[in-house]
Amino acid sequence: MPFHFALAPSGFKESLSARQAAEAMAAGVRRVAPEATLDLIPLVDGGEGTAEALALATGGRLVHRAATGPVGEPVPTHFALLGTSGTLGTRPTAVVEMAAVAGLSLVPADRRDPGATTTYGVGELIRAALETGVRRVIVGCGDSGTSDGGAGALQALGARLLDADGAELPPGGAALARLDRIDPSGLDPRLAQTELLAACNPFNVLCGPSGVAGVFGPQKGATPAQVRTLTAALERWATVLARDLSHSRAAVDLRTGPGTGASGGLGAGLAALGTRLLPRFEVLLDHLDLDARLSRADLVLTAEGSLDRQTARGKVPAEVARRAKGFGKPVLALAGTLGEGADETRATGIDAYRSILPAPLALSDALALAPRHLADATEHAVRMVLLGTRLPVRRQLTGAGSVGE
Repeated sequence: MPFHFALAPSGFKESLSARQAAEAMAAGVRRVAPEATLDLIPLVDGGEGTAEALALATGGRLVHRAATGPVGEPVPTHFALLGTSGTLGTRPTAVVEMAAVAGLSLVPADRRDPGATTTYGVGELIRAALETGVRRVIVGCGDSGTSDGGAGALQALGARLLDADGAELPPGGAALARLDRIDPSGLDPRLAQTELLAACNPFNVLCGPSGVAGVFGPQKGATPAQVRTLTAALERWATVLARDLSHSRAAVDLRTGPGTGASGGLGAGLAALGTRLLPRFEVLLDHLDLDARLSRADLVLTAEGSLDRQTARGKVPAEVARRAKGFGKPVLALAGTLGEGADETRATGIDAYRSILPAPLALSDALALAPRHLADATEHAVRMVLLGTRLPVRRQLTGAGSVGE
């Protein structure tokens, strides 16, 4: 009987969408096991590809727009209107993917200053979604190029962020250090009649020792001095948000509540509007019937751009492994890079892992060649697995005191 493989990767940031990753893995499997049954399950975590994936899964469609990008210039972007199939399509729902308008991939390498980038376009997309008549908006949080606490999004939705002189703050998280008060009188009134959900990583918090500025700021280009500036600015942001926006009094702790640090603190800004911050996999994966599909597999393969200590903190491979282990399924993970703490992912249920890189490469080359390397690495890994299935099984005979086949 042919083997049944479940291919359940996330996207590779700035390189492969989840669907492209699944297709590359499938190409690798087919080279060595053409008779195998393949179940491609591209998974999204709120980051790049989320809107497209959910539109496809529910029979919906993408709506294309131009909006303000993270460096303040217009970018082509989109949001999704979900269809009627799948659990997310049971009521008129839009999905705004923050990465599609404020993601790191939209920030040129020479302009990566997380103290200056903005989520203004996220708010513009939410308003565009409301104009279609939906009254439920899911915001996918992930792959951000911003650290403004969602300040830009709130400004686009009508809030005024004012300094001590009553002047409007410029874009970016660093400016929040000068925030004196928030005027919410201009907020879009449709928000009050709309169910707002944010699919986010609950491990990410806005402030404190594990605050988003220190954990993710360096990945977005922040120097140590900028991290300190952003840390103080986001502390100020949390204080004023809680004081001036009425919803925040009944919401989560905006400093350290689960998910408040999602997408450079966008979670906190949205929570202050009354948005429910939900674990991303609770919102995004169940419509895929993921558990049933993993249960049918002989081997589960997952993948992501970097396998490291952060993987266990709410990343796709860890979630896939956790669910697969409930059915006793072996799990193999592939990654663009292996970082510090990669071995700790075994505790999540990942049985084995490997990098897809055949040799040290410049980052630009690694990104450009990712489809080829992922296909090759999948082929090699499956070839080794199939070799292992041909080895004689040696087990301890009960009570015999000897080993036999």
